[in-house]
Amino acid sequence: MKPIQVGLLGIGTVGSGTFNVLQRNQEEIRRRAGRGIEIAMVADLDTERARSVVGDTAKVVGDAREIIANPEIDVVIELIGGYGIAKALVLEAIAAGKHVVTANKALLAVHGSEIFKAAAEKGVMVAYEAAVAGGIPIIKALREGLTANQIQWVAGIINGTTNFILSEMRDKGLDFDVVLKEAQRLGYAEADPTFDIEGVDAAHKVTLMSAIAFGIPVQFDKAHVEGITKLSAADIRYAEQLGYRIKLLGITKRTDKGIELRVHPSLVPTKRLIANVEGAMNAVVVHGDAVGTTLYYGKGAGSEPTASAVIADLVDIARLHTADPEHRVPPLAFQSNTLVAAGGELPVLPMSEVVTSYYLRIRVADEAGVLAKITSILAGMGISIDALLQREAGEVSGDSEGSQGVPQTDLIILTHATREGDMDTALAQIQQLPTVLAPINRIRKEELN
Repeated sequence: MKPIQVGLLGIGTVGSGTFNVLQRNQEEIRRRAGRGIEIAMVADLDTERARSVVGDTAKVVGDAREIIANPEIDVVIELIGGYGIAKALVLEAIAAGKHVVTANKALLAVHGSEIFKAAAEKGVMVAYEAAVAGGIPIIKALREGLTANQIQWVAGIINGTTNFILSEMRDKGLDFDVVLKEAQRLGYAEADPTFDIEGVDAAHKVTLMSAIAFGIPVQFDKAHVEGITKLSAADIRYAEQLGYRIKLLGITKRTDKGIELRVHPSLVPTKRLIANVEGAMNAVVVHGDAVGTTLYYGKGAGSEPTASAVIADLVDIARLHTADPEHRVPPLAFQSNTLVAAGGELPVLPMSEVVTSYYLRIRVADEAGVLAKITSILAGMGISIDALLQREAGEVSGDSEGSQGVPQTDLIILTHATREGDMDTALAQIQQLPTVLAPINRIRKEELN
């Protein structure tokens, strides 16, 4: 059988890894796919770099549209990234009847509904295993391996940069700004790390997992997104004392009222496996009604780990290339005519309606009656306390609230589950107390039972 002909758009880190792994494991891949898979054309603005990678095994062009226009190309791999030209090229490739493989989580999280609809109309596949958690086959697990389950929740460490920073903060007792500079020096963080440290990258990924898990459209605009920039070494230290570690989690849950879709720092019990995922590694926990809790762990980025996922998608396309489009696995796991409409019976909940438990760090004047006032406010909103830790009082001078020389202490409070809107109201009241001397630090707590 004639090999599948592939056109590669962008041959940077992941593109070169894809080419190299495909070349190295060509025979093994052919045996699995049932036919050969060949990268016949490569498009990159830096044609010299592209030629240095592929040699004379593939035609190198500077214009991606030459690949899309070539009738011999069966599959287009998009590894350019971003929302702009990448979206245009993906839609043009679909319109030309090409299957598409992409690692572009931002594109799919924002424009996935439009892209999947276009692909369905043309009878072509859009595969994106590499878009979430790099080399971990979490898309296939959610879409196929767990298809018998009603998924209850998904929680993941899905950004290696932030996990590396949090691991270093915990190990070395350093604050965020110091560790970020070190992460940039070591190449774990970009020169502009905003998408990573503000949680946007993780939100793109959990948006896709939520759509697959619950059969809803991709709705990135409804995700609650918080990063790690406000975390301090003190919070990480206190969490450890209470038996927790702080991780940036992407979380999506099915509830009676709708779907939770959120990214934020979370306290996770140290005894949970995911709490012990360190460095730049990724991990995703999925809970289904039949299978229970499953964990997926591995490298979430890098040249060859991501290439592993790209090539897995190519193999799937090679196997299903001639299949009736109606009998292929749907891109979001559920048949397109059964996806729950946005705002329907499974709406994405606003953060104020999410129910979870909390860690609070409150800097207060060390005087009688302070704790009683705070607990009274919490009780008035129906918020019960699970645990309390009070640091020994000390003289704190030159603090940002202008309370130089005033004896101060940190109150650390863990609460039972409560509605976020009620917690917002309680914290606004507590913050107004004259004995509260600094902005309150709030971190949500996830037991992941």
